[in-house]
Amino acid sequence: MTSASNRHPSVIRTERGLTISGTRITLYDLMDYLTTQYPPEFICALFDLSEQQMNTALAYIEVHQSEVEAEYQQVLKEAEALRLHYEAQNREQMARIATLPPPPGLEAAWEKLQAAKARHKLRV
Repeated sequence: MTSASNRHPSVIRTERGLTISGTRITLYDLMDYLTTQYPPEFICALFDLSEQQMNTALAYIEVHQSEVEAEYQQVLKEAEALRLHYEAQNREQMARIATLPPPPGLEAAWEKLQAAKARHKLRV
């Protein structure tokens, strides 16, 4: 059975931000793909959106472009701040884990993994 929100999609403001009604998908989720010029058909399939839901989102973005872009930039800024926070928080633990010996019985696989990492590091 199709809900009313799926038959008549709209964009609503939730605690997550501008969201396609009847979903948990924000316009900011879509913006990640739209700004890198993924085709709408791909985005629809990725997020399991109907053509009508996608068209509604695109129309909303077009009409409210400056507002959506400003909020999207804020979302990106906050996501980067969180990434840096958790990276710093986990840096010491990751360094400690890197010094641990291989698990018992997996020494050969461990050496192979370390050699592959070293080869990759040389290419980068």
